[in-house]
Amino acid sequence: MLKTLLQHPRTRGLEIDDPQTTMLRRAIIAEKPFLRRIYQEWYAGLVAALPPIPGSVLEIGSGAGFLADFIPDLITTDIFALPGLAMVLDGQQLPLADTCLRAIVMTNVLHHFAQPRRFLTEAARCLRPGGVLIMVEPWVTPWSQAIYTHLHHEPFEPTAPAWEFPPSGPLSGANGALPWIIFQRDRERFAAEFPCWTIRSVTPQMPLRYLLSGGVSLRALMPGWSFPLWREAEMRLEPWMDRLAMFARIVLVRGAA
Repeated sequence: MLKTLLQHPRTRGLEIDDPQTTMLRRAIIAEKPFLRRIYQEWYAGLVAALPPIPGSVLEIGSGAGFLADFIPDLITTDIFALPGLAMVLDGQQLPLADTCLRAIVMTNVLHHFAQPRRFLTEAARCLRPGGVLIMVEPWVTPWSQAIYTHLHHEPFEPTAPAWEFPPSGPLSGANGALPWIIFQRDRERFAAEFPCWTIRSVTPQMPLRYLLSGGVSLRALMPGWSFPLWREAEMRLEPWMDRLAMFARIVLVRGAA
């Protein structure tokens, strides 16, 4: 009932795997000042983690966002053919040459890959040594599990035994807990299977603001002018992020070949 009451009126009845839904989400981000500032903050974090080495920067899942405003010559891509994108591709099979990139950046994308091992292998192939994979993804905490389970439209299964899940639509298929599973719960397995990757950092963050923004599918709960106040409130919650965070910024470094 609460989820129905909070649903953004423009998203009712839409199929999540329809490219027009991604276009609508692009418009919603542009129209919601509070949400747009969240994306600006995420993007600033992605930019700050870029390595000072030669090579292009590839964004996977660019459709609804505006990261190209922050990174000159960004290669923008999505699974759909959408206006303004450089390429259409599947991140689990990248049509790119070996060691051609200095970075791959993504916002809320990894947890949609039904075969995440294929993506991690492809990303390592395309990045040059010292290149980075930088992601903002959902994260598992007691607080986030309650929110994602009851208010979010995507599956969220921290107890899933496998990284893989049955493939379905490009966006409807998901496990929001997947990044936490790979890089926290199964961190030793990840290190054993992918010695080419080093986890540089995992930064849990944002326990309140994305929820208050309504994201791309719910109504905004706070006006744009209140954003700095809520950012200050979250800064005061830093000591408890391991129990409250809803997202994490994850940075992986590609080791020597």
